[in-house]
Amino acid sequence: MLFLFATPNLSQDFYRFIWDGRMIFEGLNPYLSKPESFINSGIFPIHEAKTLHEGMGILNGSHFTNYPPIHQLGFLIAAVFASKSIFGSILVLRFLIIIADIGILYIGKKLLEKLQLPNHTIFWYALNPFIIIEMTGNLHFEPVMLFFLVMSFYKLQQQKWIVGAIFMGCAISVKLIPILFLPLFLKWFHSPKLDTNPTKKLDFLSFIQKENVTKLISFYAIIFCVISLLFSPFLSQNLLSNYSISIGLWFTTFEFNASFYYLFRKVGYLITGYNEIAIIGKITAMSTIVVIFIIAAFRKNNSIKNLSISMLLGISFYYFFSSTVHPWYIATPLLLCIFTNYRFPVFWSFVVILSYHAYSNATWNENLQIVAIQYILLFSYIIYEIKKHIVKKTIL
Repeated sequence: MLFLFATPNLSQDFYRFIWDGRMIFEGLNPYLSKPESFINSGIFPIHEAKTLHEGMGILNGSHFTNYPPIHQLGFLIAAVFASKSIFGSILVLRFLIIIADIGILYIGKKLLEKLQLPNHTIFWYALNPFIIIEMTGNLHFEPVMLFFLVMSFYKLQQQKWIVGAIFMGCAISVKLIPILFLPLFLKWFHSPKLDTNPTKKLDFLSFIQKENVTKLISFYAIIFCVISLLFSPFLSQNLLSNYSISIGLWFTTFEFNASFYYLFRKVGYLITGYNEIAIIGKITAMSTIVVIFIIAAFRKNNSIKNLSISMLLGISFYYFFSSTVHPWYIATPLLLCIFTNYRFPVFWSFVVILSYHAYSNATWNENLQIVAIQYILLFSYIIYEIKKHIVKKTIL
């Protein structure tokens, strides 16, 4: 409740949230237009349109929205209760995020108990200053996505995989990032009872049995049906193209708080004299997909503990090589690590605060030395933690 009556000052995104919600409230499809197209034409389709456009900034206002449908539902709820008050909309959005965090705390604790893990570790997430600042403070909707993800885990642990698939579809419909995790379920429906040798590592193809494959296909089908159903109110001829353009910006245009990507960019400058983000972004994206499938192929992901480790490895690789790593992105690996023996995301949630230095100037220019310090500290801690697990023979 600390930030309940505060206006976010480390992010402009909430202005776009309010814009999209009011567009839907007025019966307009937010995926089909850019805010600047209305403002430049002297058209003000929603209340306080000019103020919202100025608040979200030129960068945000010049692109199509990239927020999935359940994310948009949160914006619509804010518009329903506060269609003419920006501050009122902030309060509604903040209440939604707080409710999601309470859900994560409650379900996360129950899941930890079922996994026979210390249930107090959920507070590494719930009482983390980074979470309080970035989520309830700056109104990022990661907690809503993570609530659905934890609910999916909880139902999968109860062997209610149909409901688990529904919640996974809902999580993707808040933030697209969980879509990276889908290949990791390839071995989820493998039953350990089918192994002739329980100590033998699960072979890549050993899960292929008629019952398992049927469940797996059904699991994926339910997820995509949920996503399609939630997107259906916004269907139009230009939806896919506009949305693809918006998502593509994260791989070909945006840069912030990157680690290995900045090294690759430097090499690109030395070789060609240009910023090769369009090429590097596509290579790193494809590399992430390859790594995810390798993890899916060679790890035994038929338990929540193993699945959480695989997801943690996959999303960490993605962020280490991504061109854009906003602080609030760390919420996902932070929550995943709660269900594993790894704690480097907790350390990451501390050192990521160094990236806030970019907010200290009007142009958001980064000091790459500070960025380097952040990642040197983080990778040093990861090496320390890996060595510790090797000594204890608990690696992965």
